[in-house]
Amino acid sequence: MTLLHPPYTAWHLSYVAIGAALAPTFVLWRLSVALGAFFLALGVACHALDELTGRPLGTRLSRAALLWLSGAGLGGAVVIGAVGAVIVSPWLIPFVVAGASLALAYNLELFGGRLHTDLWFAVAWGGFPALTGWFVEALDVRAEGVLVALACCLISLAQRRLSKPARELRRRTLSVTGRQCFRDGQVRDLDGESMLAPLEGALSALWMSMVVLALALVAGRL
Repeated sequence: MTLLHPPYTAWHLSYVAIGAALAPTFVLWRLSVALGAFFLALGVACHALDELTGRPLGTRLSRAALLWLSGAGLGGAVVIGAVGAVIVSPWLIPFVVAGASLALAYNLELFGGRLHTDLWFAVAWGGFPALTGWFVEALDVRAEGVLVALACCLISLAQRRLSKPARELRRRTLSVTGRQCFRDGQVRDLDGESMLAPLEGALSALWMSMVVLALALVAGRL
C-alpha cells in the first residue's frame, strides 16, 4: 500500500478518465482497459522504479521484488497497449512507446536526471495520461484534447510544487524553529507540523477533487 500510494495513484488515473470523458465519443470498455494499463504503469511500475532510486518511500521491499514489480507492471501495460493497437487503432503504438520511455527515463533519472524535473513530472504524470485517455476514445488529436492535457499538466505542476516541500518536511527535516511576526504585533511560533499542515491539506483537497470530477464526467457520459 505504501508503494502504490493510493491517493496519488487515483489522482493520476483520474486524468485518464477526464480526457476520455471529454472526448467526442465515449466507449466505457476502452476507458476501463486504459485505466488498467495506467494502473500497472503509473501505480505499480513507476512507484517501484522510483523506490529503486534512493528509496524515497522507505519500504522494506527487496531490490529483486522492486525489479519484479516494475517489470511486471510496465510489461503488463505495454502488452495491453499492444493489444489495443491491434483492436482499436495502430496509432496507439506511439503512445505505448512514449509512456514506457517516460516511465523509465523519469523514474530511473536517466540522462543525468535531466527529465526528473517538475515540468517532466507534469507532462508524464498529468498531460500524457489525459491525452491518452482522449485518444483512446476519439482516435484523433484535436485542439480540445491538447487543451485538456495542458490543464491536467498544470494541475500536476501545482501538485509537484506542493508535494516537494511537503516531502522535504516529512522525510528530511529533523526540526524547524522560527517565528512569524504579524503587522498587528501578534507572534506565532513555527514548527514542522504547522508548516506541513497547509501543504498536506491542499494536496488532499486536490486529489479528492480530481477523482470526484473524473467520476462526475464519466457518469455524465454513461
